[in-house]
Amino acid sequence: MNDLVAAQRQFGTGPLSRVAAIVYRLIVVELLLLACVLPGLVPALLLARDASNLPLYAVCAIPLGPALSAALYAIGQHRPDLTDLNPAVDFWHGYRANLGPVLRIWLPLLAGLTIVAVNLAYFGAAGVPSWWAALLVLIAVTAAVWGGNALVITSVFAFRTRDVARLAAYFLTRTPGAALGVLALLVVAAGITAYASEAVLALAGSVLALLLLRTTRPMTSAIEKEFTQ
Repeated sequence: MNDLVAAQRQFGTGPLSRVAAIVYRLIVVELLLLACVLPGLVPALLLARDASNLPLYAVCAIPLGPALSAALYAIGQHRPDLTDLNPAVDFWHGYRANLGPVLRIWLPLLAGLTIVAVNLAYFGAAGVPSWWAALLVLIAVTAAVWGGNALVITSVFAFRTRDVARLAAYFLTRTPGAALGVLALLVVAAGITAYASEAVLALAGSVLALLLLRTTRPMTSAIEKEFTQ
């Protein structure tokens, strides 16, 4: 009996099983992520890449926030045991639980970034000093990194929106390595979109979510230790 129990414990916890477990979770999460962003992805692929369509691109990106949050939650619930896999259950639980909180962060962020992008696209017609463009870029980059932090915090923890906003801003300087990591992932995502398409970016969604979780681990560890105990 002891040998049987030992064998059962060994199954599903070895190195190969751990790799299989995370690959399986990423595949399932990717499929569910694609299903959730499809209503926005299809119209985005049909839009011409023109500055006049920036507001429409923002509307198409609305489903991305809740879907990415659900992916972050589901991947964050991963356990390296092949016999204990419920990625679909975790994904939908995260989607339902975080839908409202994520939209309260995601919609203002999209609106703000769209305003900045439109201003930059038509910067020459505005007749303002050139340093204003650099300031707008700095604002956009800071807001995007802040949004990445806020999305992770909302997906992993249950804080009020105003507390999420404060923590996301606080950890921009508290954990600069994590902030730079988020910025690097945003650059990669922008590069994939610019040189390939939104569809290719969507196909890499679960992997990017995993990398975002790993990158922001210093932030989430500090929050768990200092603000949840």
